[in-house]
Amino acid sequence: MTVYDELVARGLIAQVTDEEEIKELINHGKATFYIGFDPTADSLHVGHFMALCLMKRLQMAGNKPIALIGGGTGMIGDPSGRTDMRQMMTPETIQHNCDCFKEQMSKFIDFSDGKALMVNNADWLMDLNYIEVLREVGPHFSVNRMLTAECYKQRMEKGLSFLEFNYMIMQSYDFYALFQKYGCNMQFGGDDQWSNMLGGTELIRRKLGKDAYAMTITLLLNSEGKKMGKTQSGAVWLDPEKTSPFDFYQYWRNVGDADVLKCIRMLTFLPLEEINKMDSWEGAQLNTAKEILAFELTKLVHGEEEAQKAQDSAKALFSSGTAADMPSFTLTDADFTDGSMDILALLVKSGLTASRSEARRAVEQGGVSMDGEKIEDIKTCYAPEDFTEGRILKRGKKNFRKIIK
Repeated sequence: MTVYDELVARGLIAQVTDEEEIKELINHGKATFYIGFDPTADSLHVGHFMALCLMKRLQMAGNKPIALIGGGTGMIGDPSGRTDMRQMMTPETIQHNCDCFKEQMSKFIDFSDGKALMVNNADWLMDLNYIEVLREVGPHFSVNRMLTAECYKQRMEKGLSFLEFNYMIMQSYDFYALFQKYGCNMQFGGDDQWSNMLGGTELIRRKLGKDAYAMTITLLLNSEGKKMGKTQSGAVWLDPEKTSPFDFYQYWRNVGDADVLKCIRMLTFLPLEEINKMDSWEGAQLNTAKEILAFELTKLVHGEEEAQKAQDSAKALFSSGTAADMPSFTLTDADFTDGSMDILALLVKSGLTASRSEARRAVEQGGVSMDGEKIEDIKTCYAPEDFTEGRILKRGKKNFRKIIK
């Protein structure tokens, strides 16, 4: 099976502009490709996971990845999938987030000896002259055509700023700049980025001639992958300080039955022959598949030792109700008001819910317990001494925190 055929078999490819040329480049290690990451937070999350795994997979086949950090486009904000304008970030915040991304990406991609590049589009976008952009780039974009893009159509009724309207031009210019600076001949992105990517391909061909290599591929479920990064209690981050290895493991251990094999195909590096044998698995066997998925992805992000700890802790937790590596939360005196804290505040502070309203619903629906005893009253309160020896707070069937004071 060729590299490209495996990408298709794993469910990663949705659309391409020139399949035969793309096959030639990828299968023979001739692709220099980029994927962009806008630095909207100080950590990557599991919504970025598919892109990172794809970059690793293609690099292993001899192709050269370019991780493009959007220090420039981050100043504008991508309107795709949004109902309102993204909050503006300061240049200092953007730079900090870019630095955090670099460190995390190095766990997936080998940047040594020129095997991959990490670049920041602020290096060229911030120096662009407005009049020059209008003259050199503007003529190659049709406003009528841009307005047909899904990312803009969704926002037209609620309001689309001129700032965001420029995002497609900036992203398209990225491909043009990368093509000229680094010989980048291919770009990957989610299906929600298709219009922006086509804009880059078209810009290269119009500026440099139709024979210029410029290919685009979209990832079938990258948009869905972004949704993977959200849970009821917030995002699932790759930074262990934000999402512990245990919680990361539990997130993947709890995927739905219908999604587990799809995730194993797309995100793990297990051989397809091995995965295909799982297609007939049912019932309890699907739980085994979920354990395989959770272990493989936790190992990829946090290392084998942490993955093993998380798996052992999960099994210990559900067999005996205790686990040495269960995520914990330490309370301070400042967390208590007049020596007391109610259960809703405790759920929010521990990270088991994102808000008091969500905590209230969880209690009222019977989904919260302390040391195995269901909490039925939202006014239940605790004193600091209640947590001297640690207590186990549980929300739902599989979300736990050891609360310590």
